[in-house]
Amino acid sequence: MSNKIVYVMLCLVLAMTTAMLCVCAEEPKELTVFCGAGLTGAFNEIEQLHKNTSNFRIGFNFDGLPALRAQIEQGAYADVLVSANLKHMNALKAEGYIDNDTVRIFAKNKVAVIVPKDNPANITNLMDLTRPGIKISIGTKELPAGDYARQVLDKLANDSEYGPVYKEKVMANIVSEETTVSLIMSKVALGEADAGFAFISDVSPQIAGKVTRIFIPDRFNVLGDFPIGVLKQSNYPQQSREFIDLVMSAKGQAILKKYGFIPVTAIE
Repeated sequence: MSNKIVYVMLCLVLAMTTAMLCVCAEEPKELTVFCGAGLTGAFNEIEQLHKNTSNFRIGFNFDGLPALRAQIEQGAYADVLVSANLKHMNALKAEGYIDNDTVRIFAKNKVAVIVPKDNPANITNLMDLTRPGIKISIGTKELPAGDYARQVLDKLANDSEYGPVYKEKVMANIVSEETTVSLIMSKVALGEADAGFAFISDVSPQIAGKVTRIFIPDRFNVLGDFPIGVLKQSNYPQQSREFIDLVMSAKGQAILKKYGFIPVTAIE
């Protein structure tokens, strides 16, 4: 065999080896999921399920829904949006960002009053929130938890047991309006607030030892819908739908229930 033929064969082997190495070194593809901050624990666990069923990675962007919506409107890329209310999802649908056929309600939630574990202000019922000097943290009006909390206060104000003065006194005790539920929970856990309005699910396993929930009766509460959907700009619409299917599956719903959400399967 001539040296020229050997040389050509070696070049071919080298080229094939290089090509194989390039394929092996290719980065795994990734779904970008924009997700409300209060869903962090549950969706990080759902991601572990996803690893067993897909070769796509999940890249989460956890933040308040107003911030996530603004990022999408300003051109940020995302494959999936996980929202804590219909307001922001519907707005993005109306603006043409969402594939409307993919939107599904994956869980529901209710509002609760959160107090520090040691409860130094001795808040044991809803009426205690009206006492002068009580420090309360609430979400902004645009934050789903803040929106739902104000709806609860409106219901209480319309009830003869509490009346309009009740809402006025509670709002007078608001010391902070936060942009994420994580900030509300942090202020309560650290004792910077005597109480906070959040979702029942926001008392995650990680923070359960630091705070206590005071449940709000159903007649005053709001059953909030949590929607999920695929963005029209997604480069991976099929894989995005499969991720939503996983969230809706029995295993996905079990994780959501574990974190305090109300699974849609429980009310269907």
